[in-house]
Amino acid sequence: MSLYITEECINCDVCEPECPNKAITQGAEIYEINPDLCTQCIGHYDEPQCQIVCPVACIDLDKNYIESDEQLLDKYKKIWNK
Repeated sequence: MSLYITEECINCDVCEPECPNKAITQGAEIYEINPDLCTQCIGHYDEPQCQIVCPVACIDLDKNYIESDEQLLDKYKKIWNK
């Protein structure tokens, strides 16, 4: 599954630079995660780095984008041409 940022986001700017796929960008009101680029850090790290650094724990699984670990790894390979 992709991740998404909930309305509890405080725009602290810590998640964006942690995303290895550049999936996190500033939206109109809060940061947003592009589900086409989010791999939950599979291919890079064992855990989603944005969730680790988020001080208000506002990054959850996006149930609108259900993907297996294998699908996330395939997405990672496409993004990074591996």
